[in-house]
Amino acid sequence: MMKQLKSLLIAAMLFIGASQTMNAQAKMAHVNVMDVMSKMPAMIEGQKQLEKKQQGYNADYKTMVDEYQAKIKKYDAEAETAGEKVNQERQAEVQDMQKRLRDYGENAQKELAKTEEDLLKPIQEKVKASIAKVGKAKGYQYVVDGSSLLLADGPDLTADVKKDLGF
Repeated sequence: MMKQLKSLLIAAMLFIGASQTMNAQAKMAHVNVMDVMSKMPAMIEGQKQLEKKQQGYNADYKTMVDEYQAKIKKYDAEAETAGEKVNQERQAEVQDMQKRLRDYGENAQKELAKTEEDLLKPIQEKVKASIAKVGKAKGYQYVVDGSSLLLADGPDLTADVKKDLGF
């Protein structure tokens, strides 16, 4: 009888311990952040602005390249008759144009990256705040980005976050 009581007591303690462990586990959910951000009106409008700016840079760059190629063609055709001093001056001018083309391309890329960063930062902060709000309201302690998860079998809060953001 004592052994049965002892076994029953041990089993009860294990059951209580296991249930406390289960209660102590954190509640997790996931959100597909890329899906949310890609459908935000501010993101769609920002992408349009970024594309317009990029098209402007591309057009200016193309104009510069066309001018460079025209000069190269002209200078190559006149090289034999222009004289050594003129050819050296033209070579220096061509090298300067090459440098300006490189600098323009680099500066355009930096400016586009800065513009994109300036565009994304407030959107990311808004999405993050919405995820935190929805997650806390639903009682979750952790909400992870589901777009990079290999297995996302838990609750998906993507629709709730979109609703909170108004779309």
